[in-house]
Amino acid sequence: MPRAYDAILLDLDGTLVDASDRIHPRTLESLRAAAERGVRVLVATGRSELATAPVLDALAIDEPAIVYNGAAVWDPRSRRLVEERTLSRRSLERTIAFGLERGYMTVTMCAGAKYALEPRGELERMALRDMRGLRLVAPADLLAQRAIRVTLFSTEHASSLELAQELEQHVAQPIYLTHFPLSALPQHRESTLLVCDVHPPCRGKAEALRLVEERYQIPPARVVAVGDATNDVPMLEAAGLAIAMEGSMPEALAHADRVIGGCESDAIGELVEELFLRE
Repeated sequence: MPRAYDAILLDLDGTLVDASDRIHPRTLESLRAAAERGVRVLVATGRSELATAPVLDALAIDEPAIVYNGAAVWDPRSRRLVEERTLSRRSLERTIAFGLERGYMTVTMCAGAKYALEPRGELERMALRDMRGLRLVAPADLLAQRAIRVTLFSTEHASSLELAQELEQHVAQPIYLTHFPLSALPQHRESTLLVCDVHPPCRGKAEALRLVEERYQIPPARVVAVGDATNDVPMLEAAGLAIAMEGSMPEALAHADRVIGGCESDAIGELVEELFLRE
């Protein structure tokens, strides 16, 4: 029986990798087997390319990865960004001014590096601890970059949505926002920080469907998307089959055709075997 799908898009945190950044062995084996059969296996993540590269190395699959929530594409073969959107100067200035004037921890993210001020206390230090390529700089240096993303952290808002709405109103420029409580990430379960990521205009992780169709001529209807959070909604909406992980955010669950087990389990491996490996 011919398969119904030809590609799978995978979020990382809370989906493909566990709290220790590991892929379940069954999942790893199944994804590699599917790739050998011609299935396009791609990662679509909010992470930077620096944080994504080790997972791609573990997968040992050479497909490009959608990073920064769709604002860039990383090619593991050439070890470089092959697509890169950057914030306009006005958007960058207004975003950083918003963060600094209110005393929010502010991080500017660029190809190959991230820039932040010295953390003020344990809460900020823990939030920054896993950021690859981080450089601690003076405030002026946050502005002196070609930024793919600026991330702000707050403890003053009732929700990350409230933070995002306030920021969007202040910037008043074409931007793409994602937001979430930092505790949604497995490695930050105890954090009280709320996060808002500011990107240049794009379609979010739905850019992955565009890339798959342009590069491989696979239409969205033949793509499976797997995620767990609000930033996954654009690709879940666009894909032919939308899969949410157990324990996903309500927004992801609302757009899912199916719900499978959690990221600590072999649920993705079982899914891949069902959709791509059974004769």
